[in-house]
Amino acid sequence: MPDTPGSAWLTPLAIRDMAAKLDRPDFHRWAARARATGGCAQPIHLRGSVEYRDGLTGELLHRYSTAREPGGVLRVACKTRRASRCPACAETYRADTYQLVRAGLAGGKGVPETVAQHPAAFVTLTAPSFGPVHARREARGGAVSPCHPRRDAGQCPHGRALSCTVRHASDDPRLGEPLCPECYDYSGSVLFNALAPELWRRFTMALRRRIAKAAGLTLRELAETLTVSFAKVAEYQRRGVVHFHAVIRLDGAQGPATPPPGWASYDLLADAVHQAAHAVTVTTPAAPGVPSRSLTWGAQLDVRPITTTGDLTDTAVAGYIAKYATKAAECTGTLDRRIRAIDDLDALPVSAHARRLIAACLDLGRMAEMAELRLAEWAHMLGFRGHFSTKSRRYSTTLGALRQARIDHNRHERDITTGRLPLTDDDQVLVVSHWRYLGQGLTPGEALLTAALTGTPLPPLNPLAATQEEG
Repeated sequence: MPDTPGSAWLTPLAIRDMAAKLDRPDFHRWAARARATGGCAQPIHLRGSVEYRDGLTGELLHRYSTAREPGGVLRVACKTRRASRCPACAETYRADTYQLVRAGLAGGKGVPETVAQHPAAFVTLTAPSFGPVHARREARGGAVSPCHPRRDAGQCPHGRALSCTVRHASDDPRLGEPLCPECYDYSGSVLFNALAPELWRRFTMALRRRIAKAAGLTLRELAETLTVSFAKVAEYQRRGVVHFHAVIRLDGAQGPATPPPGWASYDLLADAVHQAAHAVTVTTPAAPGVPSRSLTWGAQLDVRPITTTGDLTDTAVAGYIAKYATKAAECTGTLDRRIRAIDDLDALPVSAHARRLIAACLDLGRMAEMAELRLAEWAHMLGFRGHFSTKSRRYSTTLGALRQARIDHNRHERDITTGRLPLTDDDQVLVVSHWRYLGQGLTPGEALLTAALTGTPLPPLNPLAATQEEG
């Protein structure tokens, strides 16, 4: 069985379910749909029909009904980006993100190849410290250094040592955990996550102002001469706070199709990034017992040029950003679903550190002054409610354009296979459809069969995943 995460899937019930599915007379049709969804682990179940009629005569051109499908249900891919929910659909999203980012660095997908000559930087903006945490520190050559080797650190007010001499393994569950949970600033951590998108917005505004000042231009004059394009992704650190990886590129006034002015160099861009990152702040709301504070980016700021050769090429950067586009907060020990009112916080299958962060979100979320941050609603994300991957309008192509190109290709292949004449722009076709949502997911037996048929990995076992309604 391909890449099964543990043996939790192989229960007697799942094996009996799988055998029953194999014995059904419509199994081959079911297997064909499983392959058609790309091995989706939580397909959406629909029931209904669609008719294509001539717009002038009303003649029926084609009709499809789910009555011919196994169980009278059509399963379509969920198209989630989260690998924790559906590895197959997340892989498609990752590949699309890779193509989107790389096109903005090397050309293609409607972007001219000359864009590779434009100054571009790979920027990492981190969060500030909210207290010392256990970390794995690798020196040059791969040697692992002690975590927090402080000889005279002493103890915190709660009696815990403020040093750690352990050389942590990469899978050590203590990574990201505070040296002292009572000293850790949990409120500051979740407030930073909630306001990180606003801090990024202010950073992009400050960046344009710094570039304009360096060029001796006003912002209006800069817009007539140069465009600042970017693509970014959010990544959770082990301690539960987000930081951003971004590609920032300088173009001419018309975007990637035009070269930037001669004075727009990488050095000017890098200097402007440093100045803007250290200049911007965002102020948190004040609430009873929670004073207002000013949040900034962390002290660690990494700015490196993207080149056609070397370690930081367009391919390496695109792969790095795309890798994090399919991840979320669950990699820090929290859930990949919302916290419900009926949930017992103490019983949730999360790490102790994540539980404290979720509790901080719920406590702050009850305050009227914090209502706009929607902390309770996004407690499972530890306060962060922004988009994980975003780009400026002119950076490159869009995910929608990539999806449409894939749809058009699949439709063309289907027309060739079935011999159906494709519709042209001159055809007047009336489409009448009726669909009803029935549920989502697979039973454990169906999940095992789908993984075996398509070679896709299974997601972490979720007993609530299958909500289908067949019959």
